[in-house]
Amino acid sequence: MIDTSITLDLLNKTGKNNLSDNLGIEYVEITENYLGAKMPVDSRTKQQLGMLHGGASAALAEMTGSMAAYLSINREKFYCVGLDLKINHLKAVLDGYVFAKAEAIHLGIQTQVWQIKTRNENNELVALSTLTMAVLPLDEKMKVFIGNIFDRIK
Repeated sequence: MIDTSITLDLLNKTGKNNLSDNLGIEYVEITENYLGAKMPVDSRTKQQLGMLHGGASAALAEMTGSMAAYLSINREKFYCVGLDLKINHLKAVLDGYVFAKAEAIHLGIQTQVWQIKTRNENNELVALSTLTMAVLPLDEKMKVFIGNIFDRIK
């Protein structure tokens, strides 16, 4: 289950000065069952032909799924890293926004699997992604390096 005690405002603060910020990714919905985000289709996220870049779609899927995974663990004892991302690009998007929704398929002790569906403003499926995450123990060395990302921005 996703920890819904973390506000959207706090989630969005984690995206400052990193890839999320550069691509305009914003978290827009959080429930116990899924995390939702949006990303503009503009000059930052389009490829040379003028449509949404597959890499931008992949970044949106990984950002949304990774954060959902992080919100689903005991952050005092564990952290998550991506192991594998598979994405199928199904429909071109030329402008507007795309919306990603990450839902857990498997929440195991050592791995998690998330499905991320990305839709356009007409609610048409434009990409389907599967993200596998490793759940790792947060030892003393990693506590210093990573810590709890929410503690750093409060």
